[in-house]
Amino acid sequence: MSGVISGFTVIFIVVGIGYILGRTRVLGDGAHGVLSRLVFFVSTPALLFYSLVTTDLSVIFSSTLVIAGGCALAIGAVYAVIARLWLHRTIAELTIGAMASSYVNSVNLGLPIAIFVLDDASFIAPLLLFQILVYSPIALVALDATSAEKGSGSSTLRNAVVGPITNPIVVGGVAGLVVSLIGVTPPHAVLAPLKMLGDASVPAALLAFGLSLTGVAVFKKGHSPRRDIALATVLKMIAMPALVYIVARWGFGETGSHLFAQVVIAALPTAQNVLVFATRYRQAEIMARDTALITTVASIPVIMIISVLLA
Repeated sequence: MSGVISGFTVIFIVVGIGYILGRTRVLGDGAHGVLSRLVFFVSTPALLFYSLVTTDLSVIFSSTLVIAGGCALAIGAVYAVIARLWLHRTIAELTIGAMASSYVNSVNLGLPIAIFVLDDASFIAPLLLFQILVYSPIALVALDATSAEKGSGSSTLRNAVVGPITNPIVVGGVAGLVVSLIGVTPPHAVLAPLKMLGDASVPAALLAFGLSLTGVAVFKKGHSPRRDIALATVLKMIAMPALVYIVARWGFGETGSHLFAQVVIAALPTAQNVLVFATRYRQAEIMARDTALITTVASIPVIMIISVLLA
């Protein structure tokens, strides 16, 4: 239980610092956009490349990959269908909403919980790599294609094809996977600066999240898309852990610590990277921000309940 509290304390402190920086305007009025672009174009690609090059990829070929990845895609698809039929959202809005309902905060909260609560960081690795190599590229392809629709003629076709494959996050993940698969270890002089830049990804994303909260009211009537946020929150905090429990328990026969780990991972809140993506493409930013904050708060009692029931 102390690991859960410790993990959330780290997040709230850094987000709080970002909020204070926003309130005092120490970094200027455009700090949120600048930090978000830094995370999107530099820090996250560097983090993905370094993580994949230095990680034993055999850990991803496990039941956790199938369970966590499959359930995440399923919950995201459920959100997209409901939001399309009920709320009539655009493809870009559906993409951000689907990620908000199923894209797990696997780094800045997932790793501390995996270490302190589950006592094994390898539990989070399959989901982290799935989100890097599968989920993010799918979402970014949809967002890039949607952005390309604003063009015309040959430029639209060119942007729709070239945009996704030149996306820095996709490039970083694919490059890291290729280097890892061929067994080449880059020299220290190359890995060291990538690690340095990658280490900035999580704190910068959290600071950007705190900056985005400045001067706004979360879940404000008439301003926030409350139905979208409520739908994403319910799916993330209730439906996803329940689905993972069902699939892991009766689909794969898992029990004990493995079952507990699967459900705890599914109950992690929405990743702040969803807000980074939303800011980059200027789509559903309020929805991404509010869902990330609400699920972060809600995940505390949810994970504690899971710990009491399954630990």
